Amino acid sequence: MLVLLPPSEGKASSGRGAPLKLESLALPGLTAAREAVLGELAELCASDEEKAREVLGLSEGLRGEVAKNAELHTAGARPAGEIYTGVLYDALDLASLDAPAKRRAGRSLLVFSGLWGAVRVTDRIPSYRCSMGVRLPGLGALGTHWRAPMAEALPEAAGDGLVLDLRSAAYGAAWKPRGEVAGRTATVRVLHAPTRKVVSHFNKATKGRIVRSLLAAGIAPKGPAELVEALRELGYVVEVREPARAGTPWTLDVLVDEVH
Repeated sequence: MLVLLPPSEGKASSGRGAPLKLESLALPGLTAAREAVLGELAELCASDEEKAREVLGLSEGLRGEVAKNAELHTAGARPAGEIYTGVLYDALDLASLDAPAKRRAGRSLLVFSGLWGAVRVTDRIPSYRCSMGVRLPGLGALGTHWRAPMAEALPEAAGDGLVLDLRSAAYGAAWKPRGEVAGRTATVRVLHAPTRKVVSHFNKATKGRIVRSLLAAGIAPKGPAELVEALRELGYVVEVREPARAGTPWTLDVLVDEVH
C-alpha cells in the first residue's frame, strides 16, 4: 500500500542535525528536479528578500520564512515525519505509534512537496516554505516542473498494491495515476454528514485518523474494494463511487458528524 499525503503549511524547526543530503532521499529519480528547485529557491531567498516574499506569497509577518529558505543547504535536517505539523499530522501522530506501525509508515507514506517532489516520512529534510502553487522566476510553475519526473518515479513507487490518495488538488496535479495504477487507486473525500460538504478541519483530521487506524491495525488492503471493507470494519461510514471505466480511480466519501 502506498499512501499519498499533502504536506503541511506549518512546519517544525529544522533543529541541529546534520544538513540535507539530497542523494539520501527516497525516489532518487527526482534528484535532478530537486536540485533545480532547491538551488533556485535558496538563491532567490538569499539575494532578494522582497522578491522571494512575493513569489512565495508570504505576508509581512512571515518574512522569517524567507531567511529559513536561504539556509536550506546548511540547516539541520530531521525526518520529514517530524518536520510536517498541522491538523492531519497531529491526528496521525506518528511519534506515538508502536515500532511495527512506524516501520509500516516508513514503507507506505509518501508526502508530496513543492520543494522535494515527494519524500518518505523517514527522509531527513530541513524545514522550508514552498508550496506546490509557487511559480519560480526561472523554473516556472512547480506543479508543471514536477510532472515529468513524477511520471517516471511514482509508478515504480506504487508497486502492485493499493494507492490511497489523500492529497489536496494542488498536490494531486503533480502526479495523476494512469492506466493500471489508476485502477487500484482510491481517492478519499471527508464530508460533514449532515451537509455533505467538505469542511477543512474534518477533512484533514479524519484523513490523519484513517491512516493511523490502518497503520496501527497492520492493515494493508490490496485494492480499493478491500480498503472499503477495512474502513467499515474500523468503524468509518464510507460511500463508494466505483470507476465508470477501466483505468480510473475509485472515489470514497467518508462521512463524519464531528471530530474530537
